[in-house]
Amino acid sequence: MSGTLNKVMLIGHLGDDVKLKYFDGGNCVGNFPLATNESYTNRQTGEKVTHTEWHNIVVRNKAAEVCEKYLKKGDKIYVEGRIKTRQWQGEDGNNRYTTEIQVTDFTFLSNNPAPQSGAQSGNQSAQNDMKRPAPQPRQQETEDDDDLPF
Repeated sequence: MSGTLNKVMLIGHLGDDVKLKYFDGGNCVGNFPLATNESYTNRQTGEKVTHTEWHNIVVRNKAAEVCEKYLKKGDKIYVEGRIKTRQWQGEDGNNRYTTEIQVTDFTFLSNNPAPQSGAQSGNQSAQNDMKRPAPQPRQQETEDDDDLPF
């Protein structure tokens, strides 16, 4: 395979409310921490251990405004995106780094009242497909109903 892939899929809980920053021209960026948990049982002690990993989530423009409007600390969300590491120079002159998840798609998973207008996710058609009733299996025709000559 000659190509590369940078794709992240996370399901977690917001560690804080979405914080928006607006720029000239009307664009905005939203940031929030997302917690994912891993639980396992320690074989030697039998103790249940839970490890929490924190992710810096970044959403842009309309998606950021939707997230800020409908999400709050503790809500569960599914996000898809790519990992991006940024570098800058701190006030002390040292280089600083941060790794972020740049969101391309998301779905709210909490049971909060959410908009029905399609602003909930970039994947609204898939959600609508899940709400449709399953197609009924076709009934097989008997030989008497068959008009074919062969």
